[in-house]
Amino acid sequence: MKLHDLKPNAGKVRPRKRVGRGTGSGDGKTAGRGTKGQGARAGGGTGLYHQGGNLPFFRRLPFKRGFNVPFQITYNEINLDQLANVKGSEVNPETLGAAKLLRKPNNPIVILGRGEVKSALKVSVHRITEGAKTKIEKAGGSVDLIALTEAREVAKALAKAEKQKAEANAKPKAEAKPKAEKNVEAKPKAAKAKSTKKKASK
Repeated sequence: MKLHDLKPNAGKVRPRKRVGRGTGSGDGKTAGRGTKGQGARAGGGTGLYHQGGNLPFFRRLPFKRGFNVPFQITYNEINLDQLANVKGSEVNPETLGAAKLLRKPNNPIVILGRGEVKSALKVSVHRITEGAKTKIEKAGGSVDLIALTEAREVAKALAKAEKQKAEANAKPKAEAKPKAEKNVEAKPKAAKAKSTKKKASK
């Protein structure tokens, strides 16, 4: 076999459809375009996103203005009046997580200045406003800032604690399953009792 012997498979190559070559060609007169209308005109037809005259979908969407910062940091926002739910005088990611004040434990924490502080608190968070800092210091407390690199380690520790709690809650459910097996074993006895009744009736 040589290069000039190579041929495509049968049906792979088909001749071009030649329209408008008379009625005997099978596609004569209107040449497959139908009678009159937008699609029958030269250069006519609708665009890819045409919706029959309705406002196109991409024009119904709101204008996208500006841009989203890819390295933006989202904080857990906590106000001073919410710190009353924290047990003890220490305010840190662990105590705030125990008080269920963190929506997303993996994110850093910022303290905002709404409310008042009545007791001396030892606050250690990732960010704090000037107003909140002055209120805490006036009450005799102190503020320490945590580096954002340490926030990841704290988040991992909180995630491990949550997994351990979930596993501890799942163990009692697994131990409760053998009770259902006793009920399964009791069924054959009832079947034997029915068979004895049938024999007695015979």
